[in-house]
Amino acid sequence: MFPHCSKRFTSRLAEKLLTGVLIISLTLSPLWVSPLQAQPTGAPTLGPASAADLSPALERKLGEAIMEQGRRDPDYISDPDIDQYLNSMARKLAAYAPGGAPEIEAFGVRENVINAFAMPGGFIGINTGLIVAAGDESELAGVMAHEIAHVVQRHIARGLTQQQKSGHIALASMAAALLAALVPGGGANLAAGIATFGQAAAIEQQLGFSRDAEQEADRTGFEMLRKAGYDPNGMAILFGRLMKSASLNEGRGGGVYASTHPLSIQRMTDMQNRISQLPLARYRASDEFWFIRAKSRILQATDPKSLRVAVDQLQEETRQTGGERSALNPVRRAAAWYGVSFAALSRKDLAGASSALQQAQTILTNSPFLDLQRIDIELANKNYPAALTSAQAAMKRWPERRAFAQRVALTLQLLGKDKEAVVFLSEQIKRWPSAEPGFFQMRATSQDRLDDPVGARQSLASYYILVGALPAAATQLQQARTMSKDFYVQSQIDVELRQLTKKIIENKQLLEKLK
Repeated sequence: MFPHCSKRFTSRLAEKLLTGVLIISLTLSPLWVSPLQAQPTGAPTLGPASAADLSPALERKLGEAIMEQGRRDPDYISDPDIDQYLNSMARKLAAYAPGGAPEIEAFGVRENVINAFAMPGGFIGINTGLIVAAGDESELAGVMAHEIAHVVQRHIARGLTQQQKSGHIALASMAAALLAALVPGGGANLAAGIATFGQAAAIEQQLGFSRDAEQEADRTGFEMLRKAGYDPNGMAILFGRLMKSASLNEGRGGGVYASTHPLSIQRMTDMQNRISQLPLARYRASDEFWFIRAKSRILQATDPKSLRVAVDQLQEETRQTGGERSALNPVRRAAAWYGVSFAALSRKDLAGASSALQQAQTILTNSPFLDLQRIDIELANKNYPAALTSAQAAMKRWPERRAFAQRVALTLQLLGKDKEAVVFLSEQIKRWPSAEPGFFQMRATSQDRLDDPVGARQSLASYYILVGALPAAATQLQQARTMSKDFYVQSQIDVELRQLTKKIIENKQLLEKLK
C-alpha cells in the first residue's frame, strides 16, 4: 500500500468488490485506522510465496472471478480512452519489473477519494480522485509502479496465504463464494454468492503490509519508474503532498486527513535520498495525461453541485499561466477547455459543449481527444452522417485509438447500416481480439437486428468470456446450439462448449484447493 498501511477502504467499488472478498488496498485518505485494526498483518517473510499455497495461476483465477463482478458495478469505468491510457502506462512500467511481471490489467474507478488498489492476479484499480490529484503524470505513474511492485513481489499471495494459515476463514469463504459462480447457467451467481456470504460471515479483516514489504514495493517501483522514463521525483512529491495537505480530494466529498502516518516520512526520505544520487535528466511527460485528468474530473462528479465545482476548477485552469511545478503549457489549457466541453455535453448543453471545444481547438489543433469530442457532439445533435464521416477520418488519423472504431460502429448502427456494422466490427475484432469486449456486444446487437440469433449469441458468448463470466458464455453457446440447424455450426459450437466446460472445471478444481 502507498504510502501507509490503512485498514479501511475509501473506494466504493473496492468496498463492493470486497464484500466477503479480500484484496490489497492502497488507501491514501483518510489517514487513520480503528484501534482494533491498527496492526497490519504484513507478509510473513520477503522470500518467495509458496506455489502450493497460492500459485500464480490460482491467484489470477481469483482476480478474474472478482473482476467479473466488478465490471458490472456502476463505479467501474468502461471508457476506451482511460482504459488504453492506464494500461499503456502499466505495460510501460511492468516491462522493467525485476524478473518480469505477470499480466497486468489496470482499470479506472469512478471515485473522488485518492486511492488505488491491487487485487489478486495483477488487477489494479485507479480511482479518478488519484488521477485528478496528481500534479503531473509522474506522480500517477509512481503510484502505479508501487502497485505493480506489490503484484511482482507476490505480496498479495503471501498475505492471503498468511490469512489461511492464521486460521482466518476469509480465503476459504471467498473460494466458496467464487465457486458458486461457476455453476453452469449462473451468469449472475458471483455477485449474489459473494454478497450473501458477506452478509452471513461479516468478514471485515483486510490485508495490510509490513514496513519491510512497503519499502520493498517503494524501491522496486522507484526503479521501474526511473527506467521507464518517468520523472522519479513523482513518487517523492506525492509523499510530500500527502504529508502537507489536510484535504487533497477535489470535487464531491473526499474525506479529510486526520493525521500523517509516521511511515510516510521515512519512505519519502528514502525516495529523496535515492533521487539525490541520480544524474540530472529531463523527462518528457505525455500530453495525454492532462486530457485523461480533465475527463476523470468530470466523470467523478456524480451530482450537479460537484459538477459545477469541477467545471469551475477546469475554467480556472484555462485562465492560469503558472502551476505548482511549471508553467501551464498550452496542452494543459486545451485539456481544461476539453473538460469544460465534456461537462457541458454530459448536461446536454450542446451549444456550451461546442463553444468550449472551439476554445480548445484554438490552442491545440492536433488531438485525438478533441476529435472524439467533436464526433460526440455531432452524435448528440443526431447529425449521424457527419459523425460517421468524422469518425472514419479520425480513425485514419489515429489508428491505434479504439474509441474511434467504436464511434464508427455506433454511427453505422444509428444509420441502420447493420450489415456494414457487422463487417466493420468483425474487422476490429480481428485487430483487437481481446482488448475491447464491447465490440462483440455491439456486433451481437446488429446480428440480432439482421435476424441472426445464432451469430448474436455466439458474439455474446465471446463477450462474456472476455469479461470472465464463463457460465453466462456457456448459456449463450447452448442457446445458439439449440437454434442452429447447420451441422457445421453445431459442431463448431460443440467444440467451443467442450473447451469452455473444461476451463470451468479447471477453475473449480483450483478454487477447491482453498476450501
